[in-house]
This record gives sequence, structure tokens and C-alpha cells, in this order.
Amino acid sequence: MSGPVVLLLRVLLALSLYAFLGLALWMLWQDVRQTARKATTRSVPAIRLEIQNEEQGISHQAFTQPEVMLGRDPGCDVRLSDPLVSARHALLSFHHGQWWLDDLGSSNGTRLNHEKVCTATVLTTGDEIECGRARVLVSLTGESMPRISAGDDGQDG
Repeated sequence: MSGPVVLLLRVLLALSLYAFLGLALWMLWQDVRQTARKATTRSVPAIRLEIQNEEQGISHQAFTQPEVMLGRDPGCDVRLSDPLVSARHALLSFHHGQWWLDDLGSSNGTRLNHEKVCTATVLTTGDEIECGRARVLVSLTGESMPRISAGDDGQDG
């Protein structure tokens, strides 16, 4: 073969190698962008709570935020005005694909289906949470709803 033909083949080979590497990097970048977009718009399945409180009667609330605080404190998502309930009594949180209940070191403890909660426990539909004399019935809808913005309180009437 002559020198100019070999040079042309070398240049074409180098260009095709750079084109291949560029395409591979572009595809990786697209995959990272798509994964990041999915992570930021991850959805939390709604949890519906029926709160039965002697002083407040029965109320219903639904949440799509990943954490729901139960307690006497006005800043709690579910406010329970029972003197036996601690200011920050229990936490419902969604992680690892499930809703969990955790007692936050409350004075009188938290019960799930009449059993004292000592460690984070998975919740299912029909579970009954007891905080003091207040009862909270859990209903997991299974519907994924987009994570709410910081300004929304995530509650239904």
C-alpha cells in the first residue's frame, strides 16, 4: 500500500474511535440526567389517617409528604390535643418503599395494634396507632403522588 492510503486509513480509524467515545459519553450523560430527574420527582404513596380523639372527635387527613409527625405540638402534621400525648410523640415516614411508624421517645409510649412500639415498624392498611387516648387508623392507598412542594401542607380536610 502507498503512504497516502495508509495515512487516510489511520485518520479514518482515529475519527471513528473519537466518534464512538463521544457517542458513549453522550449516552452516559443522558442516563445520568434521566436518573437525576427520576430521583428529584420520586413519588410518595398517599397515606390516609382517620384520627379518633375524645376531645376533637373523628377527622380524616391525607398526606403525600415523606414524613408525618404526630403529637401535641402545634407544628406537628397531626395535632393530638390529649394530655397523655407528648409534644412530638411519633413519626410516620416513607422510605425503602414502605411506610414506617417510630416512637420518638414519648412519655407514655406508642402502640401499634395494641402492641408497644420499641423500634421502627412497617405499617399496613388497617393498622391502629394509639398515642395516649387518641387512635389513628391507617389506610395506604397505593397511589403514587408526586412529592409536594415545601409550601403545601399535604392535608385534606
